[in-house]
Amino acid sequence: MIFWIASYPKSGNTWVRSMLSSYYYSNNGVFNQKLLSKIGQFPQEKYFYDYEYDKTKVGDNSRFWIKAQEKINKDKKLKFFKTHNAFGALNNNHFTDNKNSIGVIYIIRDPRNVITSLMNHYELDNEQAIKWMTNEKNYIYDVINFDEDGYSDFQFISSWNTNYKSWLLQKKIPIKFIKYEDLLNQTFTVFKDVINFINITTRNNEKIKIDKLKNSINTTFFDKLQDMEKKNGFSEAITSKKNNKKIPFFNMGPKNDWKKVLDKNLINRLNDHFEKNLIELSYY
Repeated sequence: MIFWIASYPKSGNTWVRSMLSSYYYSNNGVFNQKLLSKIGQFPQEKYFYDYEYDKTKVGDNSRFWIKAQEKINKDKKLKFFKTHNAFGALNNNHFTDNKNSIGVIYIIRDPRNVITSLMNHYELDNEQAIKWMTNEKNYIYDVINFDEDGYSDFQFISSWNTNYKSWLLQKKIPIKFIKYEDLLNQTFTVFKDVINFINITTRNNEKIKIDKLKNSINTTFFDKLQDMEKKNGFSEAITSKKNNKKIPFFNMGPKNDWKKVLDKNLINRLNDHFEKNLIELSYY
């Protein structure tokens, strides 16, 4: 069965994956970049080899989302997958169901901080970033291997608020909803709750290994991940269209404070557009 690590882009998914891969796939909880491969992405081209779809057509692989998951689950083993895909259906093709999924951790982040990370990662200006976050038809795909894979890695993300609500409001699979900000300020408590939720949901009766949990946290702090990227690069960093250099994946981290880095006009526009969401999530 699949256990999802879901989020809107640039909301802390990689950080959570880093901690989870360290905890579940290492002997001592100490992180190294190779462990991230244990928690892959879905959709991804390699899971659609057996299906006939048009790689040049946006979203055509959605016809085989469920079939690909059924094949992944044939061995009946627990697997974690990262996704930015919205929950629900695209062209009447459901992203997942309770026959293939056992649970989900969803990471939410204040959109006023998400936008700063998006602008860095995708090289967007203020206007482009606002449109990006509010586009109900928005999608992403792997630009690195596009010539070879086309839209095989297509993920339908929709808008920021539709993305999180699609997962939060679904009733098909158990969900634990966590705030990036809480994870940042109370890392041990929140991550321990995450492990506990996963263990309960998957009926894993093993007690939480506190020393391993601490190592998973201590070796994945932002400054350590940033240093790792500076020394060895990072597999998920993309190349800038402006200077052909890698854009730092771990850019600002805890220093990304919208009150300090966004201009007043952009703050006001975000507050106006997401007012209801910000109130519901106690961000406002």
